[in-house]
Amino acid sequence: MSTIEKLKWRYATKKYDSNKILTAKKINILKEAFNLTATSFGLQTINLVIVKDKTKRQPLLESAYGQKQVVESSHLLVICIQNNIQDHDVNDYYDNINNIRGTSHEILDPYRKSLVKMMRKMTIEERQQWSKNQAYIALGNLMTVCAMEDIDSTPMEGFDPVQFDTILNLDKHGLKSVLLLPVGYRASDDMFSSFKKVRKPLEESIIEL
Repeated sequence: MSTIEKLKWRYATKKYDSNKILTAKKINILKEAFNLTATSFGLQTINLVIVKDKTKRQPLLESAYGQKQVVESSHLLVICIQNNIQDHDVNDYYDNINNIRGTSHEILDPYRKSLVKMMRKMTIEERQQWSKNQAYIALGNLMTVCAMEDIDSTPMEGFDPVQFDTILNLDKHGLKSVLLLPVGYRASDDMFSSFKKVRKPLEESIIEL
């Protein structure tokens, strides 16, 4: 299928075949895709938690308002943000640039200091919102990669993040959950898979200047 055909094939899967499990190769593709997602400044203040064990997912069902995809899918991807962005996060990032590209600290330091200053001006809530914006970029990237790899997915905002954080013990990692993406393979009797997509005509959604 072409890229557009793949995107037309994709839909928010309502029912998964719980007997079909993604291979380690497919999961590695999703890991790499997440890590390659564009983020502001390249700072990567987001993390991906992958929950395969269904016994660990079962307690999450109520906190996801009974959406069975959380348990029935092959894997549950939980996109998280850091509780806070601190000076060492920025310093580690620029040290990594130095290590990988060999760019001198003399060149990097003005950018390092500018980003530290910017983050210090933000409240914790503003930093978290800034990171959450990056999480949505990652979600969109993962959904597209899933479509290209013939993997079904279901983007979700409808869950209780505080309860998820507690159940998954995310606080010990300094993380907060913000988005969910169950992934796997659609059930053959999911009637939604055959529904035609409902979208505006291109001339209503696209403006060319």
